[in-house]
Amino acid sequence: MKIYLLHLFLLMSFGVNLQAQNFSDSIRGKVTCNGKGVQGVVVTDGIDCTLTDKQGNYALYPNRDVRFVQMSVPAGYLPQTKKTIPLFYQEVNPEKRNTYNFKLIKNPRNDTDHIFLVQADAQVTSEDDVRAYAEFLKDMKQHVQPYTGKKDVFGIDCGDIVGDTPSLYPSYIDAVSSLNFPIYRTIGNHDMTYGGRTFEYSYRTFESYFGPIYYSFNKGEAHYIVLDNCFYVNRDYQYIGYIDERTFKWLEKDLSYVPKDKLIFVVMHIPSSLQKKLRYNTLDQDETVNTAALYELLKGYDAHIISGHTHFNTNVCFNDSLMEHNTAAVCGTWWRADVNVDGTPRGYGIYEVKGNRLKWVYKSAGYPLEYQFRAYPAGASEEYPSDIIANVWNWDDLWKVEWYENGQRMGDMQQYQGYDPMAKAICSDKEKVKYDWISPVLTGHLFHAAPHDKNAKIEVKVTDRFGNVYTQTIENK
Repeated sequence: MKIYLLHLFLLMSFGVNLQAQNFSDSIRGKVTCNGKGVQGVVVTDGIDCTLTDKQGNYALYPNRDVRFVQMSVPAGYLPQTKKTIPLFYQEVNPEKRNTYNFKLIKNPRNDTDHIFLVQADAQVTSEDDVRAYAEFLKDMKQHVQPYTGKKDVFGIDCGDIVGDTPSLYPSYIDAVSSLNFPIYRTIGNHDMTYGGRTFEYSYRTFESYFGPIYYSFNKGEAHYIVLDNCFYVNRDYQYIGYIDERTFKWLEKDLSYVPKDKLIFVVMHIPSSLQKKLRYNTLDQDETVNTAALYELLKGYDAHIISGHTHFNTNVCFNDSLMEHNTAAVCGTWWRADVNVDGTPRGYGIYEVKGNRLKWVYKSAGYPLEYQFRAYPAGASEEYPSDIIANVWNWDDLWKVEWYENGQRMGDMQQYQGYDPMAKAICSDKEKVKYDWISPVLTGHLFHAAPHDKNAKIEVKVTDRFGNVYTQTIENK
């Protein structure tokens, strides 16, 4: 009788229709930390969401099959982690049990001030690639070393972990575990399993290694949302950027628990849009076709979308409260060269959050943090053969690119769309890049200026949106 009354109390607390539910169908459990219940934790089955009560108890009543029950880890806490995989979820098995308890770890650091590293498109296709990736990770480890024990640090992976080779997931997991901090992952199009009859089949293998394909978690004053927007259309290697209705309905419920003063991050593989004006006349593999609906849900928040997929780097400022950061590939030119097809060195994003304030920078692997652009002498570019060129890969609208001749300021360099000279040369060498389909891409983060004196000392000065200044000198010969 006491157990029944407890269930009754919980059902009334969660606003459940008692006549429509069967206790035996419920998913329930408790969220604790050091043996004590944690109140106010959002728990979800991927369809419905609920909050834990004062004792940390929760109950859900799925109206159809669900694969996982998961919690949105609250600020101030950490999930248990295994080889960088955050264990905020459990697989549902109604034949064995319907109780799923979660244990949180109290974060020993104040996560109001935290740092996360963003990587995209490691895209390993062989054990040789995995070894190259392990070398790449040394740069990340070196960068975070000064923060160890001082700041909350975690990683975000924007997908395409493997290149259609799910058999390499175990090798990837072993390699990346050297980082010793949690990494939250989204599925990429090359992480999907092809050959099934529906979209739902495409993400099963990924889920078996890394858990749900959409979920959320919290750090300090920030709320993080991870989505799957790689929609398999039942043809080998064919997909579109698309968010399905089940995900949108869950996202609406997830955001209902998030106050408007929170900083929002949305992580997904395929970009939402690569330009400010949305395109509606194409089914695109490089953009999300129903992205306007996502933007509508994010209205009222200060939101940042973080994506990968393209193997180039770009930032799009849609308005004062919505921005996208599309991150260049870890693998560069598919592990054949250490630059991406737009000339961006392979690397990763570094994001520093303090309360509601955010700063970010792109870190080129193997270079100091100050290496934020590449300058070319006159004659390097086919578009402007008489001009000096600067490729400023993390540029956005608030950056400034200037040039000096023999110490005298000559003005701002002019932005243009073109091909990075180094990327173009590399991609033209088919023996080096191996794959015939690899080619350079047009990029808008190039700048040019015409020197007055071909023998002059030229300096390029770049100032980012946060006031940091970077310079390079060009000796024209």
